[in-house]
Amino acid sequence: MGLFDRLFQRQGVVGIARDTIDFALESADDTHPNEYMGMLRGTPAKHLGMDQRGYVITDILVIPGTRSNPVSATVDSNMIPNDMRSLGSIHSHPNGVLRPSDEDLGTFTSGTVHVIMGAPYGRNDWRAFDQHGEYRDLPVLDVDLEDHEEFFDFTQADIDAELRRDK
Repeated sequence: MGLFDRLFQRQGVVGIARDTIDFALESADDTHPNEYMGMLRGTPAKHLGMDQRGYVITDILVIPGTRSNPVSATVDSNMIPNDMRSLGSIHSHPNGVLRPSDEDLGTFTSGTVHVIMGAPYGRNDWRAFDQHGEYRDLPVLDVDLEDHEEFFDFTQADIDAELRRDK
């Protein structure tokens, strides 16, 4: 465990939420034949009612300005949030190969989990790797995730009130 992890008591990743990996596989299929790319974020397992330490991967952030084609995806690293919930990356290989390329290994420097999904993007068409490109176990967990739809539930009056608060 590095100094940063010890200082902030960062815990390991205990798994990925089933809804999260299902969302990622569906997104990769929708993006096919281009690569899909996102960043993994987590929620403390205790916040999900689990009796263990560590994080569960619950969110995938698609970074603004991400460009992709059938052989690569490029993310503007300045747009990637750097916080305690950032756990790694996820991307697809439209050719179906479930192992990191040399280019992938060069991007595995941030985070501890990197997921590669391969066509045809079925439930078992993905693998997790550590920052060195070594396979790692990543259990799929059936956890209840919060519904974030209320985030988009606002009116013009709510916007006006927020703008007045900022002045």
